[in-house]
Amino acid sequence: MRLPELSMNENGYRSWLKKHPSALETFDEMIVRAKGKKIVVFLDYDGTLSNIVPNPDEAFMSNKMRRVISEVSRCFPTAIISGRSRDKVYEFVKLDDIYYAGSHGLDIAAPFQCINEVGQNQFVDKNGDEVVLFQPAQKYLPSIYKILDVLKEKTRNINGVMLENNKFCVSVHFRHVSDKDFLLLDELVKSVVDDFEEFRLSKGKKVFEIRPDIEWDKGHALEYLLETLGYGSSNDVLPIYIGDDRTDEDAFKVIKKRGKGYSIVVSSTPKETMALYSLWSPSEVKKFLSRLVNWKKSSL
Repeated sequence: MRLPELSMNENGYRSWLKKHPSALETFDEMIVRAKGKKIVVFLDYDGTLSNIVPNPDEAFMSNKMRRVISEVSRCFPTAIISGRSRDKVYEFVKLDDIYYAGSHGLDIAAPFQCINEVGQNQFVDKNGDEVVLFQPAQKYLPSIYKILDVLKEKTRNINGVMLENNKFCVSVHFRHVSDKDFLLLDELVKSVVDDFEEFRLSKGKKVFEIRPDIEWDKGHALEYLLETLGYGSSNDVLPIYIGDDRTDEDAFKVIKKRGKGYSIVVSSTPKETMALYSLWSPSEVKKFLSRLVNWKKSSL
């Protein structure tokens, strides 16, 4: 397979690919080891199923990608684990037959349908019963609202800041903040988090993430979902996790610890990662998932 045109140092990227080979180029080899295994597919959203865009509210998934994810969910148990709120991810994806884990795994729901009653979304299963959610950070909601209020007040004079309420996580986007103002924003956000001892700060792609300081992340969400599916202690399950962000490294770490499974990072530039394989962009993610579906159909 021909590599995409590289906008950065080609030798550097090719050298990185030797450590994290393309999941498209090595697909046949990966599938040989997957035969006889129960595959479970885990996916990040932003930068994985949709492109990173200037306005996070416009990170729409293409219809082609949606069709592929729908086909994947018919072949394998499928979950999306995102830093976004679960409700927001559902608005983007609009598929009912997959698991959704929002707020970096702090808000998990089984496959559900979304119905609207008196202007409010209610999540129900196929029998119409309200789904039971796993929300280990429920008690932190009042503090999260306080953090949002403080940030709104303190950042109102900094141009380009965008605050996002992801239910159990607050995202401070600074993609459009000038270098000069970023230094001020950096100090400001850190000072706010320091005032809330039960919260911690992390940094993603042009975004600060503020979330409860509890032992729970995307890796724990992956383990929880495998347990929910009955695969927690199974020796013949093969989780596949595809993500592009620093927070996805927690899931890559779990797969490495299990010793079985495929971790795939989405990146067009070399970077430190625990992922075994790589894909260049969301368009390559779509190609990989399409090949996975075609392999499953042909094997049947």
